[in-house]
This record gives sequence, C-alpha cells and structure tokens, in this order.
Amino acid sequence: MAEGWESLSDEDLLKVRICDLDLKIPGSEVEPRVQHLQAALDARKILVKPLCYLGAEWQSPDGVPAICIPFYLAHPRLRQLEMRQMLEIEGGTPDACDKLMFHECGHAVDHAFKLSPRKGWRDVFGDPRADYDPTIYHHRPYSKAFVLHLPNWYAQSHPDEDFAETFAVWLALEAADWRKQYAGWKALEKLEYIERTMRGIAAKPPKVTRGGLLGEAAKSKKTLGQHYAWKRRLWSTTYPDFYDQDLRKIFGELTPGDETAARFMRRYRRAITTAIVNWTGEPKYTVDGLIARLIKRADELGLGTPRDESALLIDIGSYLSTLVSNYLYTGRFKKKV
Repeated sequence: MAEGWESLSDEDLLKVRICDLDLKIPGSEVEPRVQHLQAALDARKILVKPLCYLGAEWQSPDGVPAICIPFYLAHPRLRQLEMRQMLEIEGGTPDACDKLMFHECGHAVDHAFKLSPRKGWRDVFGDPRADYDPTIYHHRPYSKAFVLHLPNWYAQSHPDEDFAETFAVWLALEAADWRKQYAGWKALEKLEYIERTMRGIAAKPPKVTRGGLLGEAAKSKKTLGQHYAWKRRLWSTTYPDFYDQDLRKIFGELTPGDETAARFMRRYRRAITTAIVNWTGEPKYTVDGLIARLIKRADELGLGTPRDESALLIDIGSYLSTLVSNYLYTGRFKKKV
C-alpha cells in the first residue's frame, strides 16, 4: 500500500499503482449508494445482492450478478484527480450515482436469473446476440418506444441496454408513477413486461450468484497515469474535420486592434463547453477537446474578432452545437455501460 498518497501532488499521485491505494467501499461515499440500491431490491423482494466492487469503470461483467463502480468515487482525493484529468466525474452526485447503479443492476438481475435467453424477453427488447455495437448507434430523440434514464437516449443503443434502462426506471419509481409518466408510450409495454417478470421471480433464489470479475481495483497494477492515458483514449471522439471556410465566415481576418479569435474563444471556453454539454449530454472531456481543436485552428489561420462580441458568441456556440449534435445523430458515443 502507498502510504500518504492522499497528500501527494497530482504529478506524484499519477505514479501510484491503483492496487496500492487500498480502496474499499465500506466507509466511503459509495457505501450509502450501495445500501440504497439494495434497499430498493429488498422492497421489491428481488433476492439478488449484486456484488458491488471498485474497478476501472461502470460495468456489470457478462453473466455475473455484479456491479463494478469506478474507484475514484471511493475517495475525495481521487474524485478531485478525476475532475482534473477528465473535466467531470461520472456518477459524482448521489442522484447520478444512483441512476448508474440502478442501470447496472438491470444487467446484474438479467445475469442472475438468465432472463435475456427467454423468448418473451427477446420479443420485447430484441435479440442480444444480433450484431449490435452499443458504442455507435443512430438514435431517435423523440421516440416513445424507449424510456429516458441515462443521457444520450442510451436505451436505444442495444437490447441489453434497453432492458437495463427500463429496469432502472421500474426500480426507481412506484408503479403508479411510471405508468403516469409513460402513459401513451410504447415504452409502457416494456415496463409492464418488467413488472410481470419481476413478480415472477420475486422471493425466488437467483440461478447465478457468482462469477469472474473484470478490472478490479484491488488487483490492478496500472498506475493512475496509465489508467488516465487509457481512459482519455476511450473517451476521445474523432469528430469530423473543421472547415476553414466556416471559421473564416464566423470570425474574419485579424485587423489592428482586434482581439484574436483564439483568445476570444479561450475567454468563453468554459461557458461554451458547459452549455454544449448541458444540451447534448456529451462528455465534457470530448466537448472541451473539440473546442481546443477549434481554438488551435483559428490561431493557425490568424483569425480576428471584427464583429460584435455578442453576435460572435452566438455564432460560435451555434456552430459548435451543430457540429456536436450532427455527430451525435450519426457517430460514436461513449463506452458501453
């Protein structure tokens, strides 16, 4: 174990191996979230106690009734490092953590009772063996065939995710509430299926209780620096190339007395990033990276700000939002959860 790692600088902390952090769920901020999830399952008489453990990312190992929770949530110093490295903390608030926990629990319950091989499951959600890629999908924002739980219309990415998202809504809400919220939606049929299926397994022992775990923090020999190098590659999205003519149309050539376009965008970078993340649901790390590329190119082109600042801000914000939104409809989303 690395003694006193909590007081290390970021530079030195990144050299520490994850296994040497000696992280545990008991006594951490994660423990109440695990207890909240288990209480919800107990209230529905679902006899599953998902094995919750700390690891590299949110996931439920295939075929195992377990939930991997990102290790950074177990300690304030690591949450701080996560924010500095990735610009956000996935699951960093109690509400966000609960949503992800309930989603992963859907996978864990599926694994525990072997639900997805059932014909009824596949009639409702689709065949999980088909050729789907849950990191790339074409979503329909206004579709009423899917519940809305995690961002980016994630239920639409894969039948397994559709089930997990529908289960999460069912577990989080009272029946009267989800029936009211989804009245008139085709997704209501999926919720009713979950209701019938969970009543059928209530008070029954699970078929699977254990299995191999993935990415356990306690066994990871990676340093934190190696972990974040991997994570940045995982989250980085290759957006379409920028067109110089778009940038010139927004900013124009630099003239004496003008602020450079690059400096202008740096001043408003945080506000623009926050607005785009709020409207699109894309990870802050990828949006900020997109803006960084735009700033770099504007600097290389020697562009200025000859127009009204308010008009420029509206134009650049609209342009970036359009780039991100168009790519969301046709391109890559974040990793499977």
